Amino acid sequence: MSAHNVTEQAKDYLIELLSHQAESDSMNWLKNQSKEINESAKAMKLFLAFGKASRYFDKTTLNLGEVKAKEAEALRKGFTPSAWDKLQTARTVLILSFPQQDEGLWFKTMNQLFETGDMQELKSLYAALPVYPFQDKLTDRAIEGLRTNMTLVFDAVALDNPYPSEYFDERAWNQMLLKAVFMQRPLFLIQHADQRANENLASILIDFAHERWAAGRNVMPELWRYVSPFLNDSRLEDIKKAMDSEDLLEKQAALLACHQSSFPKGKALLSKFADIQKEIESGNITWESIGKSFAETLIKN
Repeated sequence: MSAHNVTEQAKDYLIELLSHQAESDSMNWLKNQSKEINESAKAMKLFLAFGKASRYFDKTTLNLGEVKAKEAEALRKGFTPSAWDKLQTARTVLILSFPQQDEGLWFKTMNQLFETGDMQELKSLYAALPVYPFQDKLTDRAIEGLRTNMTLVFDAVALDNPYPSEYFDERAWNQMLLKAVFMQRPLFLIQHADQRANENLASILIDFAHERWAAGRNVMPELWRYVSPFLNDSRLEDIKKAMDSEDLLEKQAALLACHQSSFPKGKALLSKFADIQKEIESGNITWESIGKSFAETLIKN
């Protein structure tokens, strides 16, 4: 499916999704604005509607449901608007309504939106990366979004978004992961994490863990997921240190890393913790369960 078709279908999909959850007056406004933006091809028309959308839509989270979630995945692999809000969705519809025939105009218009947007607007702009046209030319823009210290904007690029795993080179991918660890974001929401694991990333994260320990701080449990495929004798010592932690999540994460590793000594280490090994093998302990539990501890603290 071409990028243009994905964009058109994504727009129709989002309009349908919103139509069941927003007021009819709001939907009439959105459909009229979408039509006018498409027919006029004027950037100012998009800018004005983009700003006014907050008068018609609030930031209530969408109710996606299983059927609509599958439709999103079928539309564009990895497309997951389950955490989107109504305002964000409406703004995305407006963006996708802007004509794409003139590539230069499209990029000029989008750059203006990115460069002048507030935090909520940037969240909308970056989260919609998977359904934009000209995907291969948006990498620098996506990386720019990761340089921010605004969590909402960082998350829009890094979490529940297939774009980074598909288009980032190893350096950009590793920088994103390291910053996600530093910011203690829910790593289990980063798509295709296991496929993009690499030796350099494992080394970077081990160095980060050493810095945390030297400062007397704990290490984010999900970090060990990215070390697991590259275990060796030296890194196994770090796993043992995490395993000796009084924090149950760190211990579980270290043992899950051993379970998923092909390193024989790691497997042997896991066998010494029969109770946790049983929970791992039964699927009760996963990277998602560890990540969710860790996120809950951050909220409590």
